[in-house]
Amino acid sequence: MERIKPRTLSGFMELLPGKQAKMERMMDILRKTYAQYGFAPLDTPVIEDAQILLAKGGGETEKQIYRFSKGDSDLALRFDLTVPLAKYVALHYGELAFPFRRYQIGKVYRGERAQRGRFREFYQADIDIIGDGSLSVLNEAEIPAIIYKIFRGFGLNRFCIRVNNRKLLNGFYAMMDLAEKSGEIMRTVDKLDKIGTDKVRLLLMEELGLDQTQAEGILRFMAISGGNAQVLTALEAYSGRNETFDQGLEELRAVTENLAGFGVPETHFAVDLSIARGLDYYTGTVYETTLLDYPQIGSVCSGGRYDDLAGYYTEKKLPGVGISIGLTRLFYVLDEQGMLSEDGSAPADALVLPMTADPAPAIALAEQLRSAGVRVQLYGEQKKFKQKMSYADKLGVPFAVLLGEDEIAQGKCSVKDMRTGEQVLLCPEEAAAHILDGLAAGQSTVIRER
Repeated sequence: MERIKPRTLSGFMELLPGKQAKMERMMDILRKTYAQYGFAPLDTPVIEDAQILLAKGGGETEKQIYRFSKGDSDLALRFDLTVPLAKYVALHYGELAFPFRRYQIGKVYRGERAQRGRFREFYQADIDIIGDGSLSVLNEAEIPAIIYKIFRGFGLNRFCIRVNNRKLLNGFYAMMDLAEKSGEIMRTVDKLDKIGTDKVRLLLMEELGLDQTQAEGILRFMAISGGNAQVLTALEAYSGRNETFDQGLEELRAVTENLAGFGVPETHFAVDLSIARGLDYYTGTVYETTLLDYPQIGSVCSGGRYDDLAGYYTEKKLPGVGISIGLTRLFYVLDEQGMLSEDGSAPADALVLPMTADPAPAIALAEQLRSAGVRVQLYGEQKKFKQKMSYADKLGVPFAVLLGEDEIAQGKCSVKDMRTGEQVLLCPEEAAAHILDGLAAGQSTVIRER
């Protein structure tokens, strides 16, 4: 039989057990944080009717989607979690309580060119709050608090949640008689961080046909900076000239004023007028989160307010606000930058090593430790002691629990801390407490701060 060389397709990620454990820890932090804020878990099918997924697609979306036929069915793999959410809410509208708060962590698929840090199959971690007809701006103020809690939970401290409002921008461009070009202008200005002021000015003038006065006025507006209170004060100079602008300013002020109450320190968020988000369906507050020490990574969490989630599937107005974390890409770049902690990736807290031919005492000990809340792996192979300890070391388990004839005779076990080399003789109840205390003392975050 001819052997097939095993390989992983380009653009798809496979992790070794230690790194997969770190990815799972990040997912666990996400789930716990989302649940703390009253978001319900949701899972939608990976495969949908292509007509459903492409309702608001076309263009690049249609080029990137994985589409196939099965019998008479025209099917496709989901390319994000937002379109399936829209379908879900429209389909189950009568069964849901609004505002509907959901979180979803799942794989999505895009047939784009695979490149460093960008994948064809990747996890997204999304939350959305969907209203029925209306949705309070208070929800838009709560979103940064959730972002803050997540990244602090990961172990990061040096990050910034940048906030803006699309109504503010739309109103500003309307004042300049550029309303028809506002979408193109926002997409161009969104590149400021990547290509700089001079190149953006050139694009505004050469590609969008703005004159120098208009381009300079836009760049001057975008350059408003300082503390959040200073930025809001500077924006007051533009108020009273456009209703949309004034509404955006009021919403932005409401978001920033409530952030402290939600527990977000001002050191971790900033009003940034250059943030627009590229997608046209954002209509209010928009967010981008960046790691201050790694600006080259770009936004690691983004989203915003939209006024009509499911317009392609229902006549009901379903406004919402949400964020998305590209988890696979975030994990990849954090790993590449050496920011993932080396701790906490073992599949078990303790490895029970029987030192006698009869496995029964070791089985009983393993069950006692598990009942006390310790994650335990029982080593059943008949190997030499050195090989057993080498296995424990390679797994990275914090504790090895040895059970030989002397320990059995005393009703005790030897617990070795693999991190320090310290070994103590304890009864099973004491051993469980000792292991759990040691784990708590050595608990680390999934990400190592620089």
